[in-house]
Amino acid sequence: MTRESIQKGEVLLAVDQVSLSFGGVKAITDVSFDIRKGEIRAIIGPNGAGKTSMLNVINGFYHPQQGKITFKGQTRSKMRPSVAAAQGIARTFQNVALFKGMSTLDNIMSGRTLKMHSNFFWQCLRHGPAMDEEIRHREFVEDIIDFLEIQAIRKVPVGKLPYGLQKRVELGRALAMEPDLLLLDEPMAGMNLEEKEDMSRFIIDVNTQYGTTIALIEHDMGVVMDLSDRVVVLEYGRKLADGTPDEVKADQNVIDAYLGVAH
Repeated sequence: MTRESIQKGEVLLAVDQVSLSFGGVKAITDVSFDIRKGEIRAIIGPNGAGKTSMLNVINGFYHPQQGKITFKGQTRSKMRPSVAAAQGIARTFQNVALFKGMSTLDNIMSGRTLKMHSNFFWQCLRHGPAMDEEIRHREFVEDIIDFLEIQAIRKVPVGKLPYGLQKRVELGRALAMEPDLLLLDEPMAGMNLEEKEDMSRFIIDVNTQYGTTIALIEHDMGVVMDLSDRVVVLEYGRKLADGTPDEVKADQNVIDAYLGVAH
């Protein structure tokens, strides 16, 4: 699978000299990079490099001791996850985080929560404006279900689904938020080859058809090199390299620290 290069836009998010520590343990040290509107940006590195911690900083789950994040022109040093979500940052997780007893449809509907504006009274009655609003949101969710080709499992409790389909449902829930920036934490983890090919296709389609900017953490270097427009490499919480896939995989520091051999 190959991916044609497309022209990317202005900087959507900038990480500026961010440092994060837990007690005496430094998870991230003075890291700077940016994510441009419309691109797929990969964050790679060995285990313990600080990749997930960086996503947690971007979506406000962790608050860095130093540095700042600029998103859509607004600079912040701290942000709550709910505010990040409201401003257009959605997230999937390393370990699937779904409501296992709820159906695929209802899990994806939960991603529409921030888009619902009817007051509590009408929501309780399930009548009038609240019902009209729910119908509109369900139509949007049904489009996502069609897009992800999961019509056959729309009413199935997600706890009964195989792991690869659960990952797809989690992607659907994130898409239901209509994010400007989608953070994917190891979207291929635990998948077989066929599932990886399907997820790669959906990631590309989300980027090209929805126009969603994507930042992803992934250990499968074949996937990273095929999907990404640019790659930032972390090692022990520090930035080791940054550039196109070809530039990164040819960087001797990256080869020595992570890839092991030249590809």
